[in-house]
Amino acid sequence: MSNKKRLVIGMTGATGAIYGVRMLQILRERDDWETHLVVSSAGLVNLKYELDMDRAALYALADVTHGINDIASCIASGSFKTEGVVIAPCSMKTLAAVAHGFGDNLISRAADVALKERRKTVLVPRETPLNLAHIRNMASVTEMGGIIYPPMPAFYNKTDSVRAMVDEGVGRILDMFGVDATGLFKPWTGLDG
Repeated sequence: MSNKKRLVIGMTGATGAIYGVRMLQILRERDDWETHLVVSSAGLVNLKYELDMDRAALYALADVTHGINDIASCIASGSFKTEGVVIAPCSMKTLAAVAHGFGDNLISRAADVALKERRKTVLVPRETPLNLAHIRNMASVTEMGGIIYPPMPAFYNKTDSVRAMVDEGVGRILDMFGVDATGLFKPWTGLDG
């Protein structure tokens, strides 16, 4: 029996594949964490377009991979203990599915399971501007106990590096799950003198 903490990471076709990839890279270095990855077909298309990365390279970063339509997977059940679910990036379609309990694939089902089991559920939506349906769906997920985390950069860190901005968002998300995020972002400590 493994004492590793488990985190489910879902990746959809929204822009921002780097968020899911970076999360997997960081957790790969942690001996006390086990990642369970589910990626949609649109997520794979986006992965190739944005990062020139294929399925095999992505899957190599995860401890366990699951098919998008494998509703019989272990992560589809609340009896399979995890720390929760992160969907990064999260499309508006997936947000809507989670908001309405429409578990039509393993990503939305895993999020539904996490919410019903009162486990941390973080959605990283990458869409702008937002229409009223998006905002209402975000409110619905929040009311169910989920966390909506749009990856907005903090400019007080005074960086112009995309990597630093991504690491900050990923670090703050992983910090919510108790992952040591030292070095990924600089916490705000107030203005000096």
